[in-house]
Amino acid sequence: MNDQYHIDSHKLVFHPGRVAHWFESHEKWESAKSVYPIYLEVSPIGICNHRCLFCALDFVGYQNVGLNEDIFKKRLSEMAKLGIKSIMFAGEGEPTLWKPLGKILELCSKIGIDTALTTNMVPFNENNTDIILRNCRWIKTSINAGTPETYALIHGTKSSDFERVMANFKRCVTLRRRKHYTCTIGAQLLLLPENAHEVFSLGRQLKSIGIDYFVVKPYSQHPSSITKRYAKVDYASFSSLGEKLETLNSGKFKVIFRRKTMEKLVENEKGYRRCCSTPFFWAYIMADGSVYGCSVFLGDKKFYYGNIHQSSFKNIWEGARRKKSYEFVKNSLDARKCRKNCRMDEINRYLWKLKNPDAHVNFI
Repeated sequence: MNDQYHIDSHKLVFHPGRVAHWFESHEKWESAKSVYPIYLEVSPIGICNHRCLFCALDFVGYQNVGLNEDIFKKRLSEMAKLGIKSIMFAGEGEPTLWKPLGKILELCSKIGIDTALTTNMVPFNENNTDIILRNCRWIKTSINAGTPETYALIHGTKSSDFERVMANFKRCVTLRRRKHYTCTIGAQLLLLPENAHEVFSLGRQLKSIGIDYFVVKPYSQHPSSITKRYAKVDYASFSSLGEKLETLNSGKFKVIFRRKTMEKLVENEKGYRRCCSTPFFWAYIMADGSVYGCSVFLGDKKFYYGNIHQSSFKNIWEGARRKKSYEFVKNSLDARKCRKNCRMDEINRYLWKLKNPDAHVNFI
């Protein structure tokens, strides 16, 4: 199995207790309000050192704002007690530009919250690489070309950043081996017309360095994005590329070509009418501390629950704004019109089937 990390599927099946809580209570607010997220996406800082052509969150504006370190530490301790199990640091900006990140990762390890990092890896250096690898369960680097020239074009940066990233991959692999860390090291490429001819060569380079996996995924248009450049990319012509990339697979290196996700882009029906995951199993915290139920609707008041700089997470999660959002999602939101291949798509398909089983499910 190449996708051992379930990147092209979902992992909610490993949390039967939380799913059972949701199943029994999601139709009644007084019970549903205490279904806390398993997973958070956190943007610790708004600024970014790149201006990628495809940036889904370009509409936020790369603002020079960041989480308050002391308040966030208090919220993290609270979140751990409430049942939050993991945090991926990513978001509107480049998370490694946030100076307190190392201390926060160490705190999360101490209190039992798993952490991960999605990054462009350019700011990695001798000082921060160790603390990241020591604490994170995984890191995934966005690298969207196989040559410095194409990398500079797509990432909106200087070409020397490409070689810097490759050098940082090597540093990570070497350090992990030397110190016996367990952090999984991955790379991800967004398949675009400008980089398709370089994907295989990039895969070979990454394999030779010794990272664990290389994800190749399609573009999905965010409804609020300023850029519409890749809204109509046809991925049907890339199936042969997936077959070619599979030849790179080995016992230590896997290519995860997200063919299933590409196929879903042309589906007429999602398979579910209602978003079952929102506002339950995940949440998004912006760099200014705002808590949203879904990253597709950042800035939309119907999905805004509160701000961690102003209130406890418990008060936010069980508060009036989330209740109002809960009622909206339950009664008014047509998930069939939401973003295709959203973060919770596979989870929604799973939960919808639990709620709407076919006639033969008892024949196990």
